[in-house]
Amino acid sequence: MRLAIVWLLVALGSFTTLGAAQQPSLVGRQAPGFVRSDLNGKRIDLGDYRSKVVLLNFWATWCSPCRVELPTFSSWQRRYGREGLRVIAVSMDDDSAPVGKAARKLHLDFPVIMGDEKLGNDYGGVLGLPVTYLIGRDGEIAARYEGETDLEQLEGKVRELLSLP
Repeated sequence: MRLAIVWLLVALGSFTTLGAAQQPSLVGRQAPGFVRSDLNGKRIDLGDYRSKVVLLNFWATWCSPCRVELPTFSSWQRRYGREGLRVIAVSMDDDSAPVGKAARKLHLDFPVIMGDEKLGNDYGGVLGLPVTYLIGRDGEIAARYEGETDLEQLEGKVRELLSLP
């Protein structure tokens, strides 16, 4: 029985590694475009954010690290918005009702759109949450952060992209 479990774990590990190896990094490439409506019905076109630094965060209401990060991203939107930062949150929840409730509770002051499998796949496969992309003013992906992120490090990269000291 133990041997069967070990072989299963090895097989799963190989499959996961193979899948990750086949998934090319998007860092250094143009961010995949999208047009979605936010929770308020406003049209959000990533192409309209050219010349801005975009923090694109994939999250879900059930994700604890996500609920920690999002208010910080709101404070960055207020602090760095004049310098050109734009935050867009992509909820990977199935239903928008709890997303709207969470967005109000967290006082999110940036667009929240609903994601799906296609959008997740366009961004390299969003299998775990949170996943955050930083997109430069030229539309090129500058960085990808997976899981609970060191927010000081992330803010440093935001400041670098905004050309702030």
